[in-house]
Amino acid sequence: MESRTALRQGSRDLVPNSQALLLLPPGSDHICRRKARALRFRCEQDVLVEALTTAGRAAGRGGSLPVLSGLRLQLEGDRLELTGSDLDLTICATVKVAGEEDGRAVLPARLALEIIRLLEPGAVELSTDGTEGRIVGGRSEFSLHLMPVEEYPQLAEPGGDSVTLDTGEFAEGLRQVVPAASSDESRPILTGVMLTAEGGGLRLVATDSYRLAVRDLPGSSVLEEGQSVLIPSRALQEVARMLSDGDDLEIVLGERDASFMVGGVRLSTRLIEGEFPSYRNLIPENHPNRVMVGRHALIEALRRVKLLAREGAPVRLTFDTDSVRLVAISQDVGQASEELDAKYEGAELTVAFNPEFLLEGLEVTAGDEVALETVDSLRPALVRSPESPDFLYLLMPVRVS
Repeated sequence: MESRTALRQGSRDLVPNSQALLLLPPGSDHICRRKARALRFRCEQDVLVEALTTAGRAAGRGGSLPVLSGLRLQLEGDRLELTGSDLDLTICATVKVAGEEDGRAVLPARLALEIIRLLEPGAVELSTDGTEGRIVGGRSEFSLHLMPVEEYPQLAEPGGDSVTLDTGEFAEGLRQVVPAASSDESRPILTGVMLTAEGGGLRLVATDSYRLAVRDLPGSSVLEEGQSVLIPSRALQEVARMLSDGDDLEIVLGERDASFMVGGVRLSTRLIEGEFPSYRNLIPENHPNRVMVGRHALIEALRRVKLLAREGAPVRLTFDTDSVRLVAISQDVGQASEELDAKYEGAELTVAFNPEFLLEGLEVTAGDEVALETVDSLRPALVRSPESPDFLYLLMPVRVS
């Protein structure tokens, strides 16, 4: 019998997400009442595809508000703003076009993107007459029924002070921490990444109760000491897509929402309400057993051995003075083992891990060497690199008999 031991807190520590408020002004008049006006512009196909793709990632499937399955286009002069939203997440992409007639319209998001993506490279002309949209590219022409622009919600912009961060550092932090957040919507607190003030900088923390990732960004002052916010990991995944070299990242944190601006893209999301688990208590103060091993060699060995770790079977690591041995056993398939050179200090020990979780932690840890520190075969193990002291990855072993 095999079972996982989770980094579980009592139910009193995991506060359910309350009914979130829509990003709309209060009152019954939150629907934009401005009627659609015909718009017309020209834009290069690749530029328009990128903008449609970016904004379309936030477009909802409709549900009780079918218009949210569309993208709102608003043209003023040569400035075209495309907005997609599901009311939890909103993405606005702004591009420069050759505007001919100002106006606004709501296009069906997926169909419009599919059409324009398959057009020949070159200029695309898009125009509307209030109820119909016309797309022309090369020798192709399409006519689409528009969605009612007056039914598209007027989305409020988050308020608060703006802070600019180093794009590279923040992007690396997201790459390391976001994957450790849970995808289980029944536990909404764990689907978020906590941003908290720590030592004059910013700390990112995520856990799914089986693993914990912590990354410090020294000198990145976003919050006051003692403050923290919980941002949906889905939103931060989209922020990571937005980030690129050379662009500044601007963050605005409100009481209930957050906004991220990069280049011509603005992403807004509602914060998760509730208290994040007390993660500091999960990190053991002392680790009497410590192995140092080449990170790349361990990653490659783990990828090979885990081929035989079928149906949730763990990979066992046995530590010796100058080696670590990896073993995976599947009763119906077979077994695999591999031995690596290592430096080990501690008692004779075998620890089993979920191979996917261990591999993900190793892949986002920087440096050529990695340390795996343990207390025993049941308590959390710590993965970190001496070359990257600002990041740690905590992983619960799998109980095996």
